Amino acid sequence: MKITRVLLLFLIVFYNCKEEHKTASKLPEQQNNVIDLKYAEGFKVYETNHLKTIEITKAWPKAKKRYTYLLLTKEQAAKTTYNKADYDGVIITPVSKSVVTSTTHIPALELLGVEETLIGFPGTNYVSSQHTRERIDHGTVRELGKNEGINTEVLLDLNPDVVVGFGVDGVNKTFETIKKAGIPVIYNGDWVESSALAKAEWIKFFGALFNKEHKADSIFNRIEHDYLAARKIAKQAKYQPTVLSGAMEKDVWYLPNGSSPEAQFLKDANANYLWSDTTGNGSLALSFEVVLDKAKDADLWLSPSYYSSLEQLKDANALYTNFKAFKDQNIYSFTNTTGATGGVLYYELGTARPDLVLKDLIKICHPELLKDYTPYFFKPLN
Repeated sequence: MKITRVLLLFLIVFYNCKEEHKTASKLPEQQNNVIDLKYAEGFKVYETNHLKTIEITKAWPKAKKRYTYLLLTKEQAAKTTYNKADYDGVIITPVSKSVVTSTTHIPALELLGVEETLIGFPGTNYVSSQHTRERIDHGTVRELGKNEGINTEVLLDLNPDVVVGFGVDGVNKTFETIKKAGIPVIYNGDWVESSALAKAEWIKFFGALFNKEHKADSIFNRIEHDYLAARKIAKQAKYQPTVLSGAMEKDVWYLPNGSSPEAQFLKDANANYLWSDTTGNGSLALSFEVVLDKAKDADLWLSPSYYSSLEQLKDANALYTNFKAFKDQNIYSFTNTTGATGGVLYYELGTARPDLVLKDLIKICHPELLKDYTPYFFKPLN
């Protein structure tokens, strides 16, 4: 009888232990969001069971696929077992050799102090940064051709730890070739974000790649603080100047829709953008007659395409002279602020530093509010 009870007790304990083991094996993975994002919606960084992953949730405007990358230190890579099929790439961090493919990526590297990792770039003539230009001139950053057809032979010879690319539709044969060679390609979707601060927050994406999350967070917080402080100053203005934007391309006038980041800048600068009530994706495409009817007496004209002088504007289309802003020479553009090889600084730094863009616009719209400020990007057309 005593033996039977002992045997029964043993079976109960064994059964319970077995059930606990089964339960433990079914426990969900512990996933924590390790980067706090206030505005950006296109990426997330997680730590799952002590392994860091970065997920690109919106690589391009109509992207349906989400991309997941495993970020491992060298120590983790040496002792961690994982299924490569679960990831779109495995990146060893901190990245020591990088290739980026857009000038908007370069300011993030420089702000984080990791620009020395950059070893290749497609279209180096578009780079405006003086420091990175020096590295290009000294041959430490190699020319990789064009984005549409990166010189894969040179890139594979450089053998970077990662290629930071961008996509418009997910079809890129060059990226596929690079990935097949064992070099991870990660998509950066900063340009898809719907607000200036959201675009700027992608510095935290680079922070994750270089194990500089805290520094990236600190840098963004300063940019955000300065942006919001400038917006608060703009609210003190007593008058909202009316604003026209864009210019003709063939027979169509392209200008930002009212829900675009460009229109948001003007709203935050306390200006009256004449098409602020429009919505949608992409630019508005209007006829010259429609634009003239609405904006003939606009106080200011911003970003008239690539034209760099009033004479160029007039030569392109004499009808431009019908606008009050042209007659009063109140036309401002960023096209004349360039680097040594002609790259437009706004296209490089504007995404990373929306605080500077906003201050420029406030200075133009309300010069009395920022008396000692000199615009960084925008200059009047002469």
